[in-house]
Amino acid sequence: MRKLYVEAVRTGLWVPGENYLERIAEAIEGKVSDGDIIVVSEKAICVARGLLINEENIKASWLARFIARFWMRFIWGYFLGILCRLKRENIERLRNYPFREGAAHKEVALRYAGFLHALMWGSEGGIDGSNLPYAYVCLPLKNAQLIAEEIRAYLKKRLGINLIVMIVDTDKTYSLKSFHFTHRLRPLRGIHVLPGIIAYIIGRFLKLKRRPTPIALAGATMSVEAALTIANAAEKARGFGAGRTVWDMAERFGVSLTGVTWSMLRELEHKPVVIVKFFKF
Repeated sequence: MRKLYVEAVRTGLWVPGENYLERIAEAIEGKVSDGDIIVVSEKAICVARGLLINEENIKASWLARFIARFWMRFIWGYFLGILCRLKRENIERLRNYPFREGAAHKEVALRYAGFLHALMWGSEGGIDGSNLPYAYVCLPLKNAQLIAEEIRAYLKKRLGINLIVMIVDTDKTYSLKSFHFTHRLRPLRGIHVLPGIIAYIIGRFLKLKRRPTPIALAGATMSVEAALTIANAAEKARGFGAGRTVWDMAERFGVSLTGVTWSMLRELEHKPVVIVKFFKF
């Protein structure tokens, strides 16, 4: 039988313009050998590559304002939140969904992910504001496979080791036996994409097994189930930084939803890289 050894590695906060290739190499040097799996947070890569939008500069359309004021507060707050078995504290947050900041966020979701994703209560189309300062949100990668291959090639050249590289998003993939689906755009091949809010409602209502979504894999082939198992183990080791949601993050620092700063985030442990090894027992 084989068992996983999982180690989350501290790297410090990655900021826009960060040389994430070198940060990954520095983090794992002396800790890895041929065949090990390096799981990297998509969010950290996106930040380093500057895929950020400042929602303070976004002018919301009437549709975005409608979603923020009515859909989020009433449909999610009094119906879908309960149907999807959200925590009570999140339901209360949705019933008091911030109008100005929320409308700007929904406008970004409409522009970059589309209507069905904008109807989500969070992480619309992979757009994420957690663990980011001020009113910044992060757009998802469109070329994750190429980036995974770039990371693997760099580590091979820099460390002289053949590694497997996986990029993972915290957005969930739901599993119904051997059928795996997600609302996350562009997941790993073999994971099916259901339109936006539909996948989320089905997965949560039916209480299906849910795990983080692998979006790229370089250096090996493996089953979707194996990739999901590794992604899940990596997330448990990594933790959630400043919090799972922007509300959690703001409460942790005792500030408004847009009051978190880069310096506050630097105070926390950041573990965007996880080493996964297999060993027999």
